[in-house]
Amino acid sequence: MTTRIMAGLLAVVLMLLQYRIWASPDGMREVWRLEKAIDAQSAENTRLETRNRTLAAEVRDLKEGRKAIEERARTDLGMVKTNETFFQVVPPAQPGSATPPAPAAAATGQRTAQADLP
Repeated sequence: MTTRIMAGLLAVVLMLLQYRIWASPDGMREVWRLEKAIDAQSAENTRLETRNRTLAAEVRDLKEGRKAIEERARTDLGMVKTNETFFQVVPPAQPGSATPPAPAAAATGQRTAQADLP
């Protein structure tokens, strides 16, 4: 009879421990939430590492060569070399669409660039 009581008590203790693992707020639900948070942080870290490598390569290019500086000035600032002409090709307007506005330089009569043509 005492073995039955001991077996019953052990079963109850085991069920209480299982409840604590699976159903309590600090149990497996917390583990799953933390695993999701770790996965999200790992993805963010990977994205930021890629961005940092790209920025480091750009800084290295800007420090080492004039070509990178020239490319950056042309794309970001719209700069043009002396004796160089800037041509902007505008696609023809589609039938039924509004007429595109005139470029700012053409409207004010300013010359945008010079070029040396071969």
